[in-house]
Amino acid sequence: MALDATKKIGSLHVSPLALGGNVFGWTADEATSFAILDAYAEAGGNFLDTADAYSVWADGHTGGESETILGRWTATRKNRSDIILATKVGAHPRLGGLSAPTIAKAVDASLKRLNTDYIDLYYTHVDDESVPVEEFMTALDALVRTGKVRELGASNISPARLEEALAFSEHEGTARYTAIQPHYNLIVRDQYEGALARTAAEYGLAAVPYFALAKGFLTGKYRPGKDVRSARSRQAMRYLGTPQGLRVLDALDEVAAAHRTEPAAVALAWLAAQATVAAPLASASTVAQLSAFMQSTELTLTQAEMQRLTDATA
Repeated sequence: MALDATKKIGSLHVSPLALGGNVFGWTADEATSFAILDAYAEAGGNFLDTADAYSVWADGHTGGESETILGRWTATRKNRSDIILATKVGAHPRLGGLSAPTIAKAVDASLKRLNTDYIDLYYTHVDDESVPVEEFMTALDALVRTGKVRELGASNISPARLEEALAFSEHEGTARYTAIQPHYNLIVRDQYEGALARTAAEYGLAAVPYFALAKGFLTGKYRPGKDVRSARSRQAMRYLGTPQGLRVLDALDEVAAAHRTEPAAVALAWLAAQATVAAPLASASTVAQLSAFMQSTELTLTQAEMQRLTDATA
């Protein structure tokens, strides 16, 4: 698989497919997580994504479970220097928001769980509009200057706040965002396409879209009349109730058949081909799922195929 680190996010060289860590410690136990991570790394992958809040939503979890597993994996495999680790601040229930003290506490907690002394890419997970951009951007700049963080990213932020933060960094000479992690995929396009994508293009931000497979819907396993047991089945099944969802499945099936590949690979390849996207972000609960996702990095869609897929969600 072509997972060599060929994409750039600021000073970082990352793989064209990012591996999501939200399932680690949740739907994938530690042994399964290690197997998935091993398979990804053996294929040349280096870009891992997590957050301090993963997986606080699961029964008995308090957050930080995913970071802890990733920290144990890099320690046992002794490969920290080969990996680009991304994590986030702002959504943990006990360390929520983006005040300067919160950021300072949260980064140290993440570093401890990740068993490392630096984070390659640190995202503000959810914007906190009660905090002025000058406060949280100055706090983030301090992390870069002290070496705790290499690059900065923003997730779940409005175009106006993103532009305000970028303008502040430019004016004050602080470290600035180099990445954006939007909710963006073949079927959910309106949250990124438009003002947010234009801002990313204007400032040279690399996009790493989350829910790249629409919570599993774009894998093609959800079909009318088919019962799928999954932690996200209720959320994914809602797309089946729309004409758009059925059109997308038809288009994915058609293009996948032409390339003898999986619908998931086609959906990720479409996303990877978008102008500002550096690497789609996908989570796998099994090694078999990961193998299907990795096929996307060797798949080049024709202009006609790209248009066929785009028209299905117009």
